[in-house]
Amino acid sequence: MITECVNDFVNYLNYEKRFSPHTIISYQTDLRQFQQYLKANFEVDEIKLVNHQIVRSWLVHLMNEKVTARSVARKLTTLKTFYRFLLKENRVENNPMAKVQSPKIQKRLPVFVEETPINELFDKKGNDKKEVFFEPNFEGIRDKLLINILYSTGIRLSELIGLKTLDTDLYNNQIKVLGKRNKERIIPITKELVILISEYLEMKTKEGLNNENLLVTKKGEKLYSKMVYNIVKTNLTYVTSVEKRSPHILRHTFATHLLNRGADLNAIKELLGHANLAATQVYTHNSIERLKNIYKNKHPRA
Repeated sequence: MITECVNDFVNYLNYEKRFSPHTIISYQTDLRQFQQYLKANFEVDEIKLVNHQIVRSWLVHLMNEKVTARSVARKLTTLKTFYRFLLKENRVENNPMAKVQSPKIQKRLPVFVEETPINELFDKKGNDKKEVFFEPNFEGIRDKLLINILYSTGIRLSELIGLKTLDTDLYNNQIKVLGKRNKERIIPITKELVILISEYLEMKTKEGLNNENLLVTKKGEKLYSKMVYNIVKTNLTYVTSVEKRSPHILRHTFATHLLNRGADLNAIKELLGHANLAATQVYTHNSIERLKNIYKNKHPRA
């Protein structure tokens, strides 16, 4: 039964591979959609009956439904990982994914916020529409710290939510982050961030919020993804018009600003917690585009 295989695969991702909850949900959703397609169009409920023609027909179905090439490619990655698991567990003898190719995806440059708006957000009190960006209360200080951590360290949303107070080493100006596959990494932090963390912790103690997590709600509960998204989106709206204003955009901004100022690509890779350099090299395209614009605007013959 396909359902049993999917459940075993999800447990494998959770307990053996230690994938993030977000990734597991995405994989599970993709497989449920594939299972529904098999049942509705081929009346197939046995994994051994699936062949590459069936998989290809699903791809055509997705494209006819106007699913983007990037989303289709992600779903194929899910199936490829799923079948590697099935082969390893001797659930299937043949891998239909060996004869299936992913659609071509147009490369997109990572969206980021320029330095001036970021500095305006942290350094200025506000603009004509708003006197201050961050109120001098617990929530205001927390929100400023939250955005500052994302921009100053480049950590992921899940890593931010998982930060514990004990993960901060203010004496040595660094934080410890638990990344993908439970890999720990140490990230240096600025003196400005150290001061902000100290101010926040003092406010947190006064409010009687003793949760072990560094960043908490006003009730002392652990932050959740949607709340962080809203905080970031609201505050970035004050200073930038970029279409995407998510926590991950601040991760892109962190990497791009470092690279633009001459940081070594391997160092950025370690700071971001990337498994390989290829994932980090995407940021070089932004730097090349920046150089092209400088050349175009400054060279007398451009």
